[in-house]
Amino acid sequence: MASQVTDLQCPGCGSRVSIDQETCDFCHSPVTISTFNSVSSMSPLQVNKYAASYREALKEDPDNRAINTSIAMCYLKLRMYDEAYAAFSKAIVDNFDNSETYFYAAICLLKGRKAFLLSRPEIDKILELMNAATMIEDRGIYFYFLAYIKYDYFKRKFLNTTPNYKDYLAQAKLRGYSSLDVDTMFSIMGVDKISIV
Repeated sequence: MASQVTDLQCPGCGSRVSIDQETCDFCHSPVTISTFNSVSSMSPLQVNKYAASYREALKEDPDNRAINTSIAMCYLKLRMYDEAYAAFSKAIVDNFDNSETYFYAAICLLKGRKAFLLSRPEIDKILELMNAATMIEDRGIYFYFLAYIKYDYFKRKFLNTTPNYKDYLAQAKLRGYSSLDVDTMFSIMGVDKISIV
């Protein structure tokens, strides 16, 4: 049986920190990363430093959901989609009620490609993950992402589907999202923003 990680090396400065701390007492860097916003402004060098620290911690406790989520966010920032998806999948098993984990796992399946270029099984897996995300939390950006998938894959291939992209776009508007949310989503996806209105 693997031991539980309670302490790790701060990814920012290298000092010992508790995994329960939000920030390091010395350098004030985040100890673990739970949202993409935490890594979005980091340089690739910083993100690699964080990922290396998390890889070391995972050797001791490979099922730690906080560390799996943290390393997944790092991999996603570095556009290492397969590695990010694997880490998000582990985090989902250990914490199946976090909607963002499903959302980011779905984005990873795009692998920096437009939805139009994916196979139907890949699209079905994305829809399955997003169904789970929206059952946990019905955020506007989740429905906007679903509208994008339905538009770029189904509408552009002239495939009838219910609900269609307009239905999901209406749901997104009802729940609210910002243009910054949309810009961030397309940036994370690694594809050019398209208009789906």
